[in-house]
Amino acid sequence: MPIRDLDCLSVARRRKTLCTVHAVRASERETWVALVGEPAVAFAENCGFAAQVGRLVLVPGPEGKVQALFGLPAKGARDPFVFGKLALDLPEGDWTVHTPDDVARDDVILGFCLGAYRYSLKTQGKASGQPRLVVTAGERRGLAAQMARSICFARDLINTPANLLGPSDLAREAKAALRPLGAEVEVIKGAELDAAYPLLAHVGNGSERAPRVVLARWSGTHAGKDAPLVSLVGKGVCFDSGGYDIKPSGGMLRMKKDMGGAATVLALAHLVMAQDLPVRLEVRLGCVENSVSGHAMRPLDVVRSRAGLTVEIGNTDAEGRLVLSDLLYEAGESDPALLVDVATLTGAARAALGPDLPALFCNNDSTAMLLAEAAEYEADPLWRLPLWQGYAGWLKSPVADLNNIASRPMAGAITASLFLEYFVKPDQRWVHVDSYAWNDSSRPGRPEGGDTPGIRALFRVIRSLCGTNDTKMT
Repeated sequence: MPIRDLDCLSVARRRKTLCTVHAVRASERETWVALVGEPAVAFAENCGFAAQVGRLVLVPGPEGKVQALFGLPAKGARDPFVFGKLALDLPEGDWTVHTPDDVARDDVILGFCLGAYRYSLKTQGKASGQPRLVVTAGERRGLAAQMARSICFARDLINTPANLLGPSDLAREAKAALRPLGAEVEVIKGAELDAAYPLLAHVGNGSERAPRVVLARWSGTHAGKDAPLVSLVGKGVCFDSGGYDIKPSGGMLRMKKDMGGAATVLALAHLVMAQDLPVRLEVRLGCVENSVSGHAMRPLDVVRSRAGLTVEIGNTDAEGRLVLSDLLYEAGESDPALLVDVATLTGAARAALGPDLPALFCNNDSTAMLLAEAAEYEADPLWRLPLWQGYAGWLKSPVADLNNIASRPMAGAITASLFLEYFVKPDQRWVHVDSYAWNDSSRPGRPEGGDTPGIRALFRVIRSLCGTNDTKMT
């Protein structure tokens, strides 16, 4: 699927055809009057407008043109998603948005584009016209628009039905997205995959749709040989039945999204490359399907991992950590400055933090602090949970080095992360994000369906590695 061209953005050449949105705050009525005049403000107030956050009202403008007032959050409360409401509520046409000086223009562009996102495979019914945000040619090529393209690409991947996106399809999409930006992309399969990634193969070979591993390498045009190396790893389970420990039908309903970690990593990599950051980049995606078949993995199987550790399969529905483990171990062989994996790994993380707050695990306090600061700055929340070593003993097996599930039905997100940590070097700076990758309902900028929470915070941290932020990793 091609990366979207953002039809919701327009580089206008005729200013006289534009309509204007004035973004205002509830406490600044005198500003409303200065912008649109007292009669228009009175009209808005008669319509119930009081600059409630995300509320839009159309009011009469000069020379019979329509204009609008739009409610902003309080000063200092950053929320780019609020501008997604404009893409929903404005009538068709070209619109320019005026905001107070403290509101970042990139937030307007990003929020509007994410609010305009739709996914549909319908062949009947013509979509109604949509509003378009007027931008400059430079803004259309800028960071906010590129971030929106990358996020919308990931959303498309996650939303695609599993019958249309199997492991080979996901690998093909990754190659098509990264090669035009200069990445060297290798797709590994068959006997080579079986030998190099035995845990991943043990999951993926249970399906008629054979597994793939995507391995991509890239260097920015300004990245020297000693430029920081960032390694990204994504869980790409294109559908998760649970295997022999099969999920109930309700739990299986959204399992096309179980490749959300790979989609997030792919979008993040695409953004890093499109922005030509002065870093070296490695990307690994484990593309598999977890199926029930005569050759699927069985409970109590024992498999020797790439790292040499033997793993007992305590539960075939804990497959994501098996997919990631060999990839993490291989990634560590290059000694990256930062190793990041993203996965829709555990329901326990959702039970603890809900759908909107990805769980963050990190083995380095300064890196975790930097991520927390980036998440707050970008209004892209992450919440750190502990790699509590006291639970490591729960992963013991009587016949193997490790079991892929804990012996107790508690702290599932933590024990899953502890399992992954066995495949990461002790001195390796490592970040693990356990994400839901889905919106259960539609909100401004976040329509129901696949999504990539955490991607903006992670991108800011990667920028910090090369000194292009005002925060730096130490």
